[in-house]
Amino acid sequence: MLGKRSAQLGMFEADHLYLDHVGENTFYGFLARHRGELFCDEDFGEFYSPDWGRPSVPPSLLATALLLQTHDKVSDEEAKARADYDLRWKVALGVEVDERPFAKSTLQLFRAQLVLKEKMRAVFQRSLEYARQSGYMKKHKLRAVLDTTYILGRGAVKDTYNLLADSMRQLLRALAQAEGTEVEAWATEHGYERYMASSIKGEAEVDWSNERSRSEFLEGIVTDADRLLGLADKALVSLAEGEAGRERIQRAAELMRQLISQDVERGEGKVSLKEGVARDRVVSVHDPEMRHGRKSSSKRFDGHKAAIAVDAESQLITAVEVLAGNAADSEQALELTTASEENTGLEVGETIGDCAYGSGNTRQAFADEERKLVAKVSRHGRRGQIPKEEFRINLENMTCACPTGQSTQTLIKAGKWTDRHGKKHQRWAFLFDADVCSACSRRSECVKAKGRQGRSIRLHPQERLLQEARELQQSAAFKEYRQVRQAAEHRLARLVQLGMRQARYFGRRKTLFQLMMAATVANLTLVANKMEKNGSEGSPSLSLSSSILAFAKSIWSHLMHLELNLTSIGGQKPAFRLGF
Repeated sequence: MLGKRSAQLGMFEADHLYLDHVGENTFYGFLARHRGELFCDEDFGEFYSPDWGRPSVPPSLLATALLLQTHDKVSDEEAKARADYDLRWKVALGVEVDERPFAKSTLQLFRAQLVLKEKMRAVFQRSLEYARQSGYMKKHKLRAVLDTTYILGRGAVKDTYNLLADSMRQLLRALAQAEGTEVEAWATEHGYERYMASSIKGEAEVDWSNERSRSEFLEGIVTDADRLLGLADKALVSLAEGEAGRERIQRAAELMRQLISQDVERGEGKVSLKEGVARDRVVSVHDPEMRHGRKSSSKRFDGHKAAIAVDAESQLITAVEVLAGNAADSEQALELTTASEENTGLEVGETIGDCAYGSGNTRQAFADEERKLVAKVSRHGRRGQIPKEEFRINLENMTCACPTGQSTQTLIKAGKWTDRHGKKHQRWAFLFDADVCSACSRRSECVKAKGRQGRSIRLHPQERLLQEARELQQSAAFKEYRQVRQAAEHRLARLVQLGMRQARYFGRRKTLFQLMMAATVANLTLVANKMEKNGSEGSPSLSLSSSILAFAKSIWSHLMHLELNLTSIGGQKPAFRLGF
């Protein structure tokens, strides 16, 4: 049953006794004074039964504890300990000093409910609502600045041999559970005991310098995997739809088939590792949603990407999303823009990003929605060759002039291109006459093709949008956008400070919860710092006035003095306690 915090403020709660000691201007002091404005117990009523059971720990207290956990970057075990013994946490939570407010499992269950019921978005949105209510975020057209950073995945990344062995161990466990037996016994009975080791490579006697020995070892693993998949298919036949264990077996078998297809090459009775890396390669059995990603040509990571939108004026994070590690930075650009409007209730006037958001498809998506996107256009082409940007393309007359003044209207077919809806279109290019190019003094730095051939300039499907972007990019007004873009970089740095470089949980959905909590804390600390600078005293309904607080402390001092007197008079401690 839903437990609620009393509207009656307790005289002996830590925030009323020790707020000055902890500091009103700290994040703990901010939560102590304003937690009632941030969270209401009724907001989480769907998690609880309305009319039976014992009253729960108030969910507003647990939501505050999750913010403190994110702020201090501590584990569930440490969060429980700090709620029990750390005066700063007790002040922020508003509990008495000797109170132990929740169990570790209670905090974990509450977090699971937030993730399962998508209530984590409501917690994040509440930080933006509070920013509006407190006056920190003024009513204006947003300038949404987009950016991404990488998140290292929680799952262990292994090579193909151990990856296949891990997936087999997962399927063995699912099959054993379906039959109600121990996995070790089931594996031994069916000849899979060697896959119960922590590393199959560590237990195997293989000459890794010998290609034949490696191939035989891999072939043995794949043969065992095929046989295990056959056993899984037989088990699925005997299990009815919806029966316990069926979905677990299906999921494990599907993952194993995916690993085999992405990493193993079969042919002519021979099994070998595939050359190269599959496009959407699974890198971890423990977290199958992790992917290989790159921040640069030399810097690779395994995990996910955090994508955010930031209001350039207030510096508040207005929307967040977790992308696959191998996804393009611009994948959710339009969705983040619309989410910013939904979360803040304000219109986005323009969206700003770096060159990763400057592709033609992204610009077209924004143009289709009649939205303004400002992003740098990347330079393409061969190194040492006159770039396309130096050619003047007139889309009205369909002409193209080179830097030396030569012009052409000749259009040739240049392959096909696929739009974001999967539809194919013809691509065109301007072709300069070979005789004209041969006589040009700049031919060596312009035409790289061998033989007697003129320069060709390919028309981009969104050439008009790219021309408009280049025109803005070359103007003096673009300098401001370069500076505005730093807002997202600063907020990403703050999220990394709050632990977002490393995922705490398995899976993209739980990692999104971590990102949303970090973004909530980042937003609230901005608001708290602004209040400190403005000398805000907070809501009178949520904090005792200085005179009442002094009176309460005076009473407490007299009660403690009375207890000491009773102890000295009787020669022993009284049967009752007034203290902690």
